[in-house]
Amino acid sequence: MKVLVPVKRVIDYNVKVRVKGDGSGVDLGMVKMSINPFDEIAVEEAIRLKEKGIATEVVVVSIGVAKAQETLRQALAMGADRAILIEAAADVHTDIEPLAVAKLLAGVVKEEAPGLVLAGKQAIDNDMNATGQMLAALLGWGQATFASALAIEGDKAVVTREVDGGLQTISVAMPAVVTVDLRLNEPRYASLPNIMKAKQKPLATKTPADYGVDVAPRLTILKTVEPAGRKAGVKVASVDELIAKLRDEAGVI
Repeated sequence: MKVLVPVKRVIDYNVKVRVKGDGSGVDLGMVKMSINPFDEIAVEEAIRLKEKGIATEVVVVSIGVAKAQETLRQALAMGADRAILIEAAADVHTDIEPLAVAKLLAGVVKEEAPGLVLAGKQAIDNDMNATGQMLAALLGWGQATFASALAIEGDKAVVTREVDGGLQTISVAMPAVVTVDLRLNEPRYASLPNIMKAKQKPLATKTPADYGVDVAPRLTILKTVEPAGRKAGVKVASVDELIAKLRDEAGVI
């Protein structure tokens, strides 16, 4: 079984995000970029499936600028077998929207014929949480989202999902799309030998035109602002004073 894993190049989660002075977006100049953490978990899970003998090949795909090759090489260094880069933008500030991404991934799926698509539940830059669901709809495949546990049993994927009320376990007929959550696993660190080997692994470059997909944006960003700073807290001397403040000042009781 082949496993396809989409990965996205995003601002590293340790970096403090800065908004451009004109409010047109986020400043990406001289900012460290890395693989989206949820996608990294998906890559790790795919590699574990291969190590168990369940998966035969792990293919990673990224959609964006040419520099996304670095992100793909990171996934290859972890243990993925080969990579596909779809160059859909020249400007690093251009974010390809979920529907266009899903259409491109659907084209890749038709070419590669994987038995399973493992994706992060969302990207930490736009938090859309939509691409996996859209891809499943376009393919007509079953889907399981927010996976915190995954087991392959014959032609079915048994997935434990994190939902508002707790945990839900479902069985999905394969091929299927599974989007993963934080608690699924802890991604490995790539060793130096594997980082060197990753430079020799196949990385194919495509364009949206190869799949007949229009990636022109349908959304317009009107303004980007930083969140308001939090006000300093207040210490209270007693429970009665706390209740009074909650009632009279905060108005929550």
